[in-house]
Amino acid sequence: MSNTFVKDPSARKDYTVDWSAFLDGDTISAVAWTVPLGLTNYATSATTTTATIWLSGGIANLDYEVVCQVTTAGGLIDQRTIKIQVREQ
Repeated sequence: MSNTFVKDPSARKDYTVDWSAFLDGDTISAVAWTVPLGLTNYATSATTTTATIWLSGGIANLDYEVVCQVTTAGGLIDQRTIKIQVREQ
């Protein structure tokens, strides 16, 4: 899975992190997102293997790093960073 996504400044889009390879049979019990200034988190959701965030905003030609941290039912904690490249499309 690529960790880089492109979005238009006026778009509202969802971005999903698939944790199934990391989980090795475990399941997600909690998800926390860290979103930098300039982007707006307007919704999140999770399944037992994925975490999704819906983002809006951003300034054209800037890149943003969004961090997804999960805690598993087995007590593991890990995080992934996705890059959001805001570009006029």
